[in-house]
Formats: sequence, C-alpha cells, structure tokens
Amino acid sequence: MATLKFDEPDGATPLEPEELEQLIPDYISTRGELNQLEQANIAQASVWIGKQNLDDLLTATFISNLHKKMFDHVWKWAGKNRNTNKNIGVSKEHINNDLGKLLGDVKYWLEHKTFTMDEIAARFHHKPVQIQIFPNGNGRHARCYR
Repeated sequence: MATLKFDEPDGATPLEPEELEQLIPDYISTRGELNQLEQANIAQASVWIGKQNLDDLLTATFISNLHKKMFDHVWKWAGKNRNTNKNIGVSKEHINNDLGKLLGDVKYWLEHKTFTMDEIAARFHHKPVQIQIFPNGNGRHARCYR
C-alpha cells in the first residue's frame, strides 16, 4: 500500500506516517472515505457499549477496549496507547500514569460526591482528550461516554 497523506481538518490531531501505514483497508484514498469507514465502525461500537457492565467503565482496560471496538476495522493500532508525541497531549511516557490518576480521581469524586454528576461527566470527558491516549479518535472516544 502506498503511504497515504490526508489534509487534516482544522483542529484535528495529525496522523504520523507510521500511524497511517497501519490503515487496515487498502482501498481508502480520501479523508471522506476514511471518515465514512470510521463512522460505521463507531456505530457498531455504540451498540457494544450499551451491552457492557457499568461497573467496568472506569478501568483502563475498558477504555482501551472501547477504542478498539470503535476503530478495529480501520486501524491496527485501535485500542493501543499512542507511541509518538503529538502537538497536544501529555508525553507518551505519561499516558498510563495520567489515565490511572484520572480513573482514581473519578472514583473518588463519585464515592465522596465531590462534584455534581454533570461536573464529573464534564471532567471525565475533558481529561482523556487532554491526555490524548490514542494516536487518533480521542475526542470521538470521549463522546461515547455521554
């Protein structure tokens, strides 16, 4: 497969050449085709998430599994932490630590009613995007928790 180069929309996290090389379908040639394929995969994940045990939502394993379900027909790196640094997000070496801290914080906030549920949801939505756990799809992944 030839190395692909897409024009990224404003605000999108650019994909590195080694990340683009892990595109599973060999027929994708435009950003529009990629978006359609990703959206179809995300729709399947939306069905899957509705069947999951709510007690498992605040684990690193669930977070990775959800990302994998969202992108497993599109990217070989689906569900795997990014291994490159980006123009946003924490350093790749800090992903697991920051994610673990977030999950601990959310459990504490829930147990001690530190914030309203809306405030907890907003914080939980924002922080994984700020960390940038995965090479791409972090915003869409965070929105699946709504």
